[in-house]
Formats: sequence, C-alpha cells, structure tokens
Amino acid sequence: GGGGEEEEGEVAEVEAEEVELNRGEGQGWPCLRLTTPLTLTSLTTLTRLHLPPPTRCTRGDPTEDYDTFFTMKRLIERSRRPDEVLRWVTQNPAKISHNHYPVALQKIGQLLQSTILEHQDFQTLCNAIVSDCAKFDNFSIVNCLYAVAALGLPSDSQVVQMLEAESQSRLNQFNQKDVSMVFSSSMKLHPGSQHPLTESCLACLEKNLERERHPQTITPYTMALIAKYIARHRLRETRLLDTIADFLVKKAEYLDSKVIQKLVFPFSRMSYRPSNEQQFFSRLEEVVELKALSSPLATVNILMSLFQLGHFPGLVLHRVFSSAFISNVTNSPYALIVRRYLSLLDAAVELEYRDYAGPRLQDAHKVLMFDHALTADEVNRKYSYKGLVAEALRQLVGEQNYKQDEVLAPGYYTDFLLWMDNSGRVLPIRTGTGLALSIVPPSCVTVALHAVTVSGLCRIIMSVNDKWHYCHNSEVLVGSRAMRDRHLRLLGYIILQLPYHELEKLNGIEEVKQYLHKKLLDVPL
Repeated sequence: GGGGEEEEGEVAEVEAEEVELNRGEGQGWPCLRLTTPLTLTSLTTLTRLHLPPPTRCTRGDPTEDYDTFFTMKRLIERSRRPDEVLRWVTQNPAKISHNHYPVALQKIGQLLQSTILEHQDFQTLCNAIVSDCAKFDNFSIVNCLYAVAALGLPSDSQVVQMLEAESQSRLNQFNQKDVSMVFSSSMKLHPGSQHPLTESCLACLEKNLERERHPQTITPYTMALIAKYIARHRLRETRLLDTIADFLVKKAEYLDSKVIQKLVFPFSRMSYRPSNEQQFFSRLEEVVELKALSSPLATVNILMSLFQLGHFPGLVLHRVFSSAFISNVTNSPYALIVRRYLSLLDAAVELEYRDYAGPRLQDAHKVLMFDHALTADEVNRKYSYKGLVAEALRQLVGEQNYKQDEVLAPGYYTDFLLWMDNSGRVLPIRTGTGLALSIVPPSCVTVALHAVTVSGLCRIIMSVNDKWHYCHNSEVLVGSRAMRDRHLRLLGYIILQLPYHELEKLNGIEEVKQYLHKKLLDVPL
C-alpha cells in the first residue's frame, strides 16, 4: 500500500501469476503476455493491500487491464536492482498505468544505495509523472509524493513540485489518511521550513479534529505526525496540544511506549502543561510504569519530558532506578544514552524532588549528560550571536576572566562563565577548583553546589538565547533550556539571559560591550 500507516495484522502473500516473457519486436527488454487470469483471491488480497484496481489504461487492450496491472506490480516488487524496476516500467509502455508509478518509486527507494537521479530511465519515469499527474487519481498522487519523499528527491525538482501542486489543489478531496500521508511527505521534503503545503495539511487535520465528536478516533499515526511537526518548529499551539493531551488520556493504555514518547515530547519542548494536566500526568504515570521495561529508552525520554514540565512521577522513578531496569539496559546498544538520561534525572531528583525516598542511581553508573555543544547549537552556530558576545566580552573583561563552552555538572553546556567578588569585580577563573567537571564524581550535585557557594564568590553564567532556544514567536524558552536554567540556579549560579531580540537591536561591538557591562552591573551581590 501507501506506506503511510502500518496496517495491523499480517498481509497474506499473493500467489504468483504465471507469465510468459517475450522479446518485444525491436526491443532489448522483456514485454509481457499473461497466460493466467487474475483470481478472486488475488483481487481480495489487492484490496487488503490498499492498492485499488488500476484505472483504464490509455494504451493496450482494456480487457487485460486488471491482469496486466497485477502482473506488472508483482514483477516490479520482485525486482532486485533499481535498473530492473526501471526496465519493467519504461520498456513496457502498453502495460503500465499510473497506478504502477508509486509501486515503482517505493521499490526503487528500498533498493537504492546511491543516487539514480541522472539515470536516463529514471528521468523518463519522472517526466511521465510530470506530464500526466493532472490525470492521476488521488491514490496515485498521494503515493507518488510519499515515494519521492522517501527516495530523498530534492524539493526543488520538477516532479516534486508538480506532485505538491497537484496535492495542494486536491487537499479538500483527500480523506484523512491521504492528508496524513501528504503531511508526512511534505515534512520529509521540507524539514527546515514551514512549507505552505505542510501548513495546509496541518490546518486540514486540525479541522478534522474539531469536527470529530470523539477525537480519540483519530489514528495514533496522525497524532504523532502533528506532534512531530509542532515540536520540530516549536509551535506553541495550545489548542492542538490540548487535543493531543485528551487523546493521550483516552488512548494511552493501547499505545506503544515509543508512540507515547512522540506524543509527550511537544509538551516539554514548548514548556506547556495541558488544560487537563491532572488527568494527563496521572494517566501517563500509570501507563509508563506498566510499560517501563518494554522500551527503556522511550521510558527515560518520557520521564525527561515530565521532569522538564516540573512533574516527578515517583512510581516510575522507583521502576527506572530499580536494579532490574538498570541490568536490563546495561548491555543494550542504547546503554550509554540511557545512563546519561538517568544521571540527569537523578541529579534533578536531588535538586527538585527532595521528598523522594526510593532507589537512586548508583554512582558507578553516573556519567555527564552532555560533554559537548547541543546539536542544534552546532548546526546553527553561524546564525548565533555567541561569536559577537564572545568578542565583546574579551574586550570588556579580558579572556583570562571568563570561560567559554564549559560543561558543568551534572552535564550542562554553558556559553560563558564568570566569577565576581562582593565588590562587583570580575576575577580570573582558577583551574582545578572542581567547578567545571569533565567527569561526574560521586554525588556530583553536592560537590558542584559546594564549589559554587563555599567561597562567597558569585558564579555567573551568561546565556546567549538565540531564536531556536525559544518557542516560535514567543519569549517562552524550550523545555530543555528552561530546566537547565532552573537547575543551574538551584546549584547557586546567577544566570544573565542575553535574548536574541535584545542583541539584534545592537549596532557594533561597542554597543554590545555597553550592553554586557550593564548586565554585569545589575548582578545582585
């Protein structure tokens, strides 16, 4: 079928049709002649596969359409190389209908190890789609777009643009599954932008949600797509988030832990506690405790989201800090990342959930959560104001009087670290104090807290908050950033926020220096 949603249950294998392959006159590749008619069983299975019978071909004997469609589909699906798929499609023009195009594209996507964009037969296939897509039925439009997205074709290629334009014009005709598939395809084709087609699909799905008397009838796949999109673009759409929360409360027990993780993530990402937060947290705690061992990585991800929202589910903590859970993940491929999450969760318990009396993470299992810059910060470095602030700070206080890119226990990456005495003087930062820890010693939070407060100095963190650290068009920090700041304050650090919307108003290095100087003067001593 389309590949957008996995169908439950096994799909029966279709019996192979007998065919004779004859050399076409003047052609080097096989053409087809059917020797066995399509059976009722085969038609039934076609229905289960969600491949509709083909529309009438414009070429060839129309009485053979069903037979031809089915046999060509099987031959395409059995191809072992991309060029074999292309031979079936391009060398049998009388046997191919547009319903074969998505089948061919998806098969190429499975087989492709290197680019095939320059292959002449592939260009012929794409050109056929471009010239005829206005005549395609909805199934072929949706599935061709899904396939070119899976294939990784450039978003500016003609075949992608034509399929997107056709999808946009037919969006109101599509059923919910079609819209979900177009939504998914557009997200893959335009991962870094809010493309008009993606936005239109989201609006269409949102209308469907509003029209539904019982929103729980919307599929988990569609909900996960919406959650992924609003999280990726940091959209603090409270109405959509409340709908997802309602869906979770009603359906959580039937959902896989990995799906729950996807649905919970946008709440922490946007620092948003839903309107039904009491039911939301209670239901999640109950279900995640039951499913904790089924997917340990998903479980700790869900816990991290809840912690970022300031909710601490004691029952789940008992489970993930238990010896059974730890031993389960120790030898798994994701052991290190789970240990990182558990280390940060354990530190959060120490800082924010002092009433917790259950098991804790043993010191032997503790590691730094992060030992380098976050991926988003690395990718967006050239768009950041951090370089400008670094140069201004160097000129203002001298490079010996601050540290850049320090990782502080329990593993928080910081922009600039400064020390200031009670008179407001910025001091050189001494090394070997245990302040910037490269490894986590036993009771890392206690050690770090001692290092910050014992000397009577102010430990200051200057935090450059770029655009991607906030929810879209909002001054609300994303959840991970907000929890980091919360924890560092609890550890005794003073955080000076340098938001992008203040930095972008400054002209030249001198204005930035004056801005930083004022920030330092405002530090409470």
